Amino acid sequence: MSITSINPATEEVIATYDSMSKDELISIVRSSQMDFMDWKQLSMNERSRFLHNLANCLREEKKELACLVTSEMGKPIREAEAEVEKCAWVCEFYADKSDEFLAPEFVETDATQSWIAFQPIGLVLSIMPWNFPLWQVMRFAAPAVMAGNGCIVKHAPNVTGCALAIEKLFRKAGFPDHLYRTLLISIDEVNDRVGELINHPDIRAVTLTGSTGAGRKIAEKAGTALKKTVLELGGSDPYIILEDADLDEAINSCVFSRLQNAGQSCVAAKRYLVSESLKEEFEEKMVENFSQKVMGDPMDPNTNIGPMARVDLRDELHDQVERSVASGAKLLVGGQKPAQKGYFYPPTLLTNIQPNMPVYYEETFGPVASIITFKNDNEALQIANDSPFGLGSAVFSKNIERAQELASQIEAGNCFINSMVKSDPRLPFGGLKDSGYGRELSHFGIREFVNIKTVYIK
Repeated sequence: MSITSINPATEEVIATYDSMSKDELISIVRSSQMDFMDWKQLSMNERSRFLHNLANCLREEKKELACLVTSEMGKPIREAEAEVEKCAWVCEFYADKSDEFLAPEFVETDATQSWIAFQPIGLVLSIMPWNFPLWQVMRFAAPAVMAGNGCIVKHAPNVTGCALAIEKLFRKAGFPDHLYRTLLISIDEVNDRVGELINHPDIRAVTLTGSTGAGRKIAEKAGTALKKTVLELGGSDPYIILEDADLDEAINSCVFSRLQNAGQSCVAAKRYLVSESLKEEFEEKMVENFSQKVMGDPMDPNTNIGPMARVDLRDELHDQVERSVASGAKLLVGGQKPAQKGYFYPPTLLTNIQPNMPVYYEETFGPVASIITFKNDNEALQIANDSPFGLGSAVFSKNIERAQELASQIEAGNCFINSMVKSDPRLPFGGLKDSGYGRELSHFGIREFVNIKTVYIK
């Protein structure tokens, strides 16, 4: 079996890789377990030194890494460079803060002394997506290794070059050779091989960032094996624009959030919930903004929209648009597959959206946004929560108290007021409902994969 990486802008094959056999995968797990046993004995200061080295390595190779990301999944080069920089930031954050996050917590009881300790659990199997091929991995791996764990990573096959590059960076930074390992598994074998890995006694936990369907499969396998899981899944984020919002500010956030990474983000603004009084002006300004975006060569720093990562993803998105239009949605801009080579799809805006339409109840993972109007705050909340997803959300209003009240009632793991949703190492990130469970980042993220041990001295 083999794995092929294809440039989505040119449709040319970048590289082909051999899939690892079952024996090779088991050998990697055994080697990683041995390195973990040594790694967990190191002090926080010693682990921190390696993670700072990794941050430096990321910055040293920023240009090369960004080009690799852009070549494999189509992200505009400026966004790819920003992704590398964010990876260095999360490394430095956990290098500096983990000692505080995992410090023993002393508790007064009837004991002479009692406290809560946070200890490593072992090897964590991570199943990662292609849309942020460096960031998604590093936001898991940085806290995991600082907690004393080892990382076994099954990355998305279309970004195998990125996956191998991360492993090389860990070694260049001085980490033990097998503490962080990449697994190469073909699509045809992934279900069986991942199931076998989850059952392996040295794998102590599993984390996945991906689709809701993939999350259900992993949760089922991990549940059978009694392995801890963290799932960061899909989203259909509502952005509520109240009648008293700064409309230009709201539109800038809506546009950037929806079109960043060609709309291929779980926390992109996907449903614009707009006060009826603003509908006409909002639509006019959004069409103007979407129409001005430059779609083309992602290596060109002037490009705003690169290709989608795979042709099947582009075609599925277009099908959602066509089915919604057939059900009565009005197409304001975009909505046509371009003739040019590559898996491009233009910024697309739909309005007059009703609950029976695919763009209302399905996640649209690409540069497609829907406009839904509301009459009052209660209706805005009803629409915002009328979704199986619950990852991110945003509210735009000059009345902060009113916005906070709405935010408190939105069923989501994140709510940003007068700003687009974004992940930040200092804040926990995750969702509820079909968007998954558990948290990444902040002190909550690093404590997901530790043994929270009570110690009691009589």
